[in-house]
Amino acid sequence: MSGQRVAVAGGDAIAAAVEAAGGVPVAPDEAASAVAVVAAGEDALVDVARRGVAAPVLPVDAGPGTRSVPAEAVTAAVEGALAGDCRTEPLSPVRTGTDGVALFDVALLAAEPARISEFSIRYRGDRLTRFRADGVVASTPAGSVGYNRAADGPLVAPGTGVVAVVPIAPFRTDDSRWVLPPEDVTLAVERDETPIEVLLDGRLERTASTADPISLE
Repeated sequence: MSGQRVAVAGGDAIAAAVEAAGGVPVAPDEAASAVAVVAAGEDALVDVARRGVAAPVLPVDAGPGTRSVPAEAVTAAVEGALAGDCRTEPLSPVRTGTDGVALFDVALLAAEPARISEFSIRYRGDRLTRFRADGVVASTPAGSVGYNRAADGPLVAPGTGVVAVVPIAPFRTDDSRWVLPPEDVTLAVERDETPIEVLLDGRLERTASTADPISLE
């Protein structure tokens, strides 16, 4: 069906491809009234996730963590979506209370280069491990190919609804890696010895302290 509104988080070429498919491109802030959203690139996909839109999202050239289409295939993909000939799958983002939504990962990281601190991972109130490191990261299935993988974390299959939680550059090389349901996972700073940043999908949100554990939802 043509004439349906499609929110476009991308450039003019993506908007033109949506028009060629019979859709009416609108701005991302009009996504609530759109039947679908096209997000070009990883940053745009993160922005769309943070908006909390209900419409299905078509990722375009969005990196290795998500199934996406190349830019040259947008017209055909949108045509299929508008005709109802498409399949959707959840990306399982996580929330961190007042900090918002993370599509790929949540990290606590020392703000200053060459500085480490002490962190812990808790599950349902029980401390699983405590370690000295540059930081700690919890990654969704979509994010497990990124920072998590660089930190020797496990790849997590899409649709599993779990997070991989790993130390970043730990002082000891035998620290464990964990795969857990995100509910009741808490990342905590154990010592206030250097500034610690809270990052969602690589974006700085604020700083954290020992009195400020980060609980996932």
